Amino acid sequence: MLDAAESLLERDRGPAALSLREVARAAGVSHNAPYRHFADREALLAALAAEGFVRLTAALHAAARRSHAEARGLALGRAYLRFARTHPSLYLLMFGPDVRKSAYPALAAAAMEAFAALRPAAGAGRDPARRARHHAVGAWALAHGLAHLIVDRQLADDFAADDYRALIEDVLEAYDGIRSAPAFSEPANGAGGGEG
Repeated sequence: MLDAAESLLERDRGPAALSLREVARAAGVSHNAPYRHFADREALLAALAAEGFVRLTAALHAAARRSHAEARGLALGRAYLRFARTHPSLYLLMFGPDVRKSAYPALAAAAMEAFAALRPAAGAGRDPARRARHHAVGAWALAHGLAHLIVDRQLADDFAADDYRALIEDVLEAYDGIRSAPAFSEPANGAGGGEG
């Protein structure tokens, strides 16, 4: 049923038209069958979003394993953006307002695992834990914001000329350069902010 729901989600570009009855029809089961697994439509969407986070986390871990430490942030950013571009409607569901993460512990846990997988992008081994966590949020915000701009088709058409590859590389490399700069990575007088 989750496979059928994801196919419908991607086909219709979002959860608005997704109903349990439609999912049952697409899965080839009776219209009551989904209720054996999901209390309601939101529970189905939560399960689908949780599955999306599990897959995103796996993609991030795979990217981290395949990359050298100095290029890990770029590799994670690429993997994040690749996931969003390959599964745009699932990605928007995962981060959209259709499901309250706090109401679904499995979804909340899967989302936190995905965030934890981004920690290597912040150079967690080089910074105190609090700063590494904040840098991870910065890396996430950058990749997430760029993914949303692309998936929501908010950028000028000429950016898509090379399938966004040059844009993605330039943006991720710019962030990596900023993050590596002394004013960003070293606390100023112990305050942790640089000079400007």
